[in-house]
Amino acid sequence: MHNCGYKNAFSPASSSAAISAIKYAHQAEKLSYVAPEKDPDGPGTAIHAHYITPQDPIIVMSDGGRLPGVPLAEAGKLNTLKEAIDGEPADVIEDASPVDKSRDGSRPEASKNGATIQKSGEASLRKAMPPSRTNPLFLPLPLYGPSSRTRDFQCWTFRTTSFFLSIGFLGIIVLGSAFTSIPLMCQHIWLRVTFRDPDARRPFHEEEKKLKKVRKEDARNWKRQRSRRNSKPKIGDKEDEAGRGEFIPTEGGPDPVICDVGYYARRVGLDMEEFKVQTEDGFIITLWHIYNPREFTPMSPAERAARGPGVFTGEPPSRPINSSQKPKFPVLMIHGLLQSSGAYCTNDDNSLAFYLCKAGYDVWLGNNRCGFKPEHTLLSYADPRMWAWNIRQMGVMDLPALISRVLSETGFEKLGLIAHSQGTTQTFVALAKEQRPDLGDKLTVFCALAPAAYAGPLIGKAYFKFMRVISPALFRIIFGIHAFIPFMLTMHTLIPGRLFGAMGYRVFSFLFDWTDDRWDRGLRDRMFQFAPVYVSAESMRWWLGRECFAKQKCILATREEGHQEDAEDEMEEYYHRSSSQNQNETQSPSPHPTRPRRMSEARRKHERKPKGSTAWYDSHVPPFALWVAGSDDLVDGRKLLRRFERGREPHVRVVHTRIIEEYEHLDVIWAMDCIEKVGREVKEVIWRTCNVRDKVRVPRGCEEVEPWQDSQDDSLGGVDGTADKEKDGGSQSSSEDVD
Repeated sequence: MHNCGYKNAFSPASSSAAISAIKYAHQAEKLSYVAPEKDPDGPGTAIHAHYITPQDPIIVMSDGGRLPGVPLAEAGKLNTLKEAIDGEPADVIEDASPVDKSRDGSRPEASKNGATIQKSGEASLRKAMPPSRTNPLFLPLPLYGPSSRTRDFQCWTFRTTSFFLSIGFLGIIVLGSAFTSIPLMCQHIWLRVTFRDPDARRPFHEEEKKLKKVRKEDARNWKRQRSRRNSKPKIGDKEDEAGRGEFIPTEGGPDPVICDVGYYARRVGLDMEEFKVQTEDGFIITLWHIYNPREFTPMSPAERAARGPGVFTGEPPSRPINSSQKPKFPVLMIHGLLQSSGAYCTNDDNSLAFYLCKAGYDVWLGNNRCGFKPEHTLLSYADPRMWAWNIRQMGVMDLPALISRVLSETGFEKLGLIAHSQGTTQTFVALAKEQRPDLGDKLTVFCALAPAAYAGPLIGKAYFKFMRVISPALFRIIFGIHAFIPFMLTMHTLIPGRLFGAMGYRVFSFLFDWTDDRWDRGLRDRMFQFAPVYVSAESMRWWLGRECFAKQKCILATREEGHQEDAEDEMEEYYHRSSSQNQNETQSPSPHPTRPRRMSEARRKHERKPKGSTAWYDSHVPPFALWVAGSDDLVDGRKLLRRFERGREPHVRVVHTRIIEEYEHLDVIWAMDCIEKVGREVKEVIWRTCNVRDKVRVPRGCEEVEPWQDSQDDSLGGVDGTADKEKDGGSQSSSEDVD
């Protein structure tokens, strides 16, 4: 019996299981929150990888805690070993259904072709960035592992080098902005010396002067009202208050220029409450709710706290929905790069968020991970795993978490989404059929302001080119592996608001070729109180590094694919011109009888791929509405419109397009006439596509807006036949004008 037991103990099956258990323990140690020797009870030990999408695994701890994504091969190895020990799949992802979250898909390493496997780096930071084998547009995330002496030493080394070198880089940018400001300053002084107004050439100069006077008068009135409130109340006080309309300001006086959305909301008779939202990979992000205090009572801190990491769980609202009156339709707004959603709240009543709220929508402002205060359920600021993310995680993790929370709080099945710049990028990425296309089922419409899908000519500037040509290792040495130039946030807290606003404008204007010509200059300093925010160096490397957006010049297609599309477009134009010439030649003898034969040969060589063969989106995609800034050098919105018009996206239904020729990148949210040219159209497009028009309040000014007819047949040609297409300063609208 003893010998039999001895043989069984060392049988091939038991030996294999023991080896698998040892390998599993080593792999779990590599991916755990803390090393096992520092975690005797085991709550911070990795147990398996959970796939949000086939390309986006997160690591789950034994106590339910979650860590951000790791390379696919590492996550797949952990699950394979767990399966070998348990005898059942740990987390499976089906190749045939890459986004079906009820069946988390097959393991990446089990792919039929080796193209889906990513090789992982080791725990050493030197090997943390292997080349991608899955998608050239999205690099594999770095793998850092739990804290150790070696890792912590490397982290502090990168933090030290990046502190000095990134400040040096920022200093060069500041000096460059100061140097380029000298001619403008001299011109300004010369105009003053010659008794001319340097602002007289601004497009809205007269309007700016009027608004400046109005703000001064409002500040004086506020001061008088405060003195009256501090004295004995008078009979006429309530009458004066009632005469000021529905939205009564509860803050006022001289503008202190602070970073506080609630303060600016109260200046226009609204208010704000802040929610905490947990993403599926453990980040805590902020969600701001703008509301009318006369008809809504803010929720308690417990109701606004973060919930679990699950999204679209069907949880009931935190409070019962008021059945005495119709609710407002929810709208979620997402911000651009280096900004927070406070950018939608800087222009008093001309702020897009406040305008939509007063028009009758339930407005929510979403902020991406880290923002002004980096938070995670497990990780701290100093941990490099806190910063192992890029645009993909913002789209796949942050956006669904925000949408899910808004729908849960409001009780609706869908909402309208508005995004600007980078916010459009993360939405385009999230809705792609390889990412989370089911997210499109939660949206009635996606309103893209200055859509950032294709790069503009600005990407070729010297300082951007420098970031593109340096190696990944040198990028990490200069900009680190944590936050991107966090010194900017330090200066934000130390420098007075008005000075920081002036400096911020000069620096960002130098970087991105923006001007404030169409902004209300009296409010410009506010605009830069909500920027910059914390972003990861990994995210900026995706935008500006040598492998991703700056190289490919597109968010979902490689540079080679882009060149192929351009060649196809050129050939189509050539065929069109040649066909017209042939028609003319049939009416008169042609001196070139072989032209038709040469054309047919050229057509065969450049035969276009079947319609939709390179499509980014499937049938889940919501309707799109796009506002393109015609003078935007940062991104190329026209190229995106051309993609839709040429039928490369058969499932995309474009319900509205507008090219505003004189607008620059930020004018779509900050121009003094942005409400007339953008806001009113956004308001009407959201109402036109609303799926519950009979159950919600009609927004002001939308009483005559007809519902949009969702005709999939019409959309198969690219831009929907019912779309509004308008171009300022160009051709007339081809269908009804929404103004």
